[in-house]
Amino acid sequence: MGRGFSRGEVIRPRVPLKNTDQHIDNSQKPCYHSYSFLITLMDKAYKFRLKPNTEQEIALAKSFGCCRWFWNYSLNLCQETYKTTGKGLTRNYIQGLLPSLKKEYEWLTDAYSQCLQVVALNLSQAYQNFFEKRARLPRFKSKHGKQSISYPAKVKFEGDYLKLPGKVGLVYCVRHREFAGTIKTVTISKNPDGKYYASILVDDGQSPLPPLIRGVPKAGGSTLNQGGDEDGGIDGKAIGIDLGLNHFAITSNGSKYDNPKHFAKHQRNLKRKQQKLSRKKEGSNNRQKARRKVAKVHSKISRCREDFLHKLSRKIVNENQVIAVENLNVKAMVRNHNLAKAISDCSWGMFCTMLKYKAEWQGKTYIEVDRFFPSSKTCHVCLNQVGSLSLDMRIWTCEHCQTTYDRDINAAINIRDESLRILSLGTSDTAYRGDVRPKAGRKSVLRQSPVK
Repeated sequence: MGRGFSRGEVIRPRVPLKNTDQHIDNSQKPCYHSYSFLITLMDKAYKFRLKPNTEQEIALAKSFGCCRWFWNYSLNLCQETYKTTGKGLTRNYIQGLLPSLKKEYEWLTDAYSQCLQVVALNLSQAYQNFFEKRARLPRFKSKHGKQSISYPAKVKFEGDYLKLPGKVGLVYCVRHREFAGTIKTVTISKNPDGKYYASILVDDGQSPLPPLIRGVPKAGGSTLNQGGDEDGGIDGKAIGIDLGLNHFAITSNGSKYDNPKHFAKHQRNLKRKQQKLSRKKEGSNNRQKARRKVAKVHSKISRCREDFLHKLSRKIVNENQVIAVENLNVKAMVRNHNLAKAISDCSWGMFCTMLKYKAEWQGKTYIEVDRFFPSSKTCHVCLNQVGSLSLDMRIWTCEHCQTTYDRDINAAINIRDESLRILSLGTSDTAYRGDVRPKAGRKSVLRQSPVK
């Protein structure tokens, strides 16, 4: 994933732990949510800045071009074959085309052979993701925009240099952090702003922690241990998060995090750069320079946004055991053209993804409450549900219990309480408070460290 640090799951056999029916004392050992676990090892990815010299930039440009051409050639061949025969092509068949193609197009030898083989693997995976409805149909790649190649093996560090196989050689790397583990794959990318990066996938041999529920709070605020006894523990703090536009996130404990509005801060500068770009002659060197300046502004916005999301998600995961958010249908929300730019700038989906994988790494529980759950229209004190609530009404009073509260904080509390109900019952069925619309689209999710 393109984000600050890209992450991925390792394909390894899962190791079951022993079952136990013994009660664990909370004062000495943590209580687990389940008696049976399947531990899955996960890979971590680290992203470093590369500074190649002129010769290495030329070698990388040739590799980018060769891999991009082979992707487009293979994709076109798959499409034409399907039109004529109704069948697709296997990865092995596509990889088997490389020897004959290298004889016909000698410039393909400028790229490292395994980088070209990875192209066939990526195309096969892209079609698999499409058929499993996880992604769109694979598309042709352009020489404009982001370029990337992947090295599946034989990459290592030599001091501050990253040694790449083939004609590239030793490339200076800005190692801003150290890591432990075995390097599995390395993806070299060039952003439109002209900067090079290396995303290094590492197997550190560690597995996510199993989920703990020591002192997981009930909806009323008290806490429960594994045996169901109440205690005063604070290890099981649960938090509900309501996402918004004026405030990026509102939590059930009353905290409000302002929306930094990164795009709006840089919009004036971006407008100037785009105006200058539009005046340049197409195909000229000055136009390429102007295009690179526009790309730098977009890159700046992206990095600022990712930095904010990483820091906030890390803070929330560190301070809580159960994290609950609403399962928003962002694709439908951005159809409102009055709010589309603001919603896209928030990157709610990226924020939820960060919460999810960080919670899994630390043995925390991540829950998505159904989007049709009436969190804003339900009083968290008496559970009375109002018929309608306009968006401009930010503070309202319950007609049943006469409690006055902030609309967003009330929604966050209801999201937290609903997540604890899901956690206790082991179901994501939310139709229990009045009339609730049926589910549609992506389902609610209960995410923990891998638990059977």
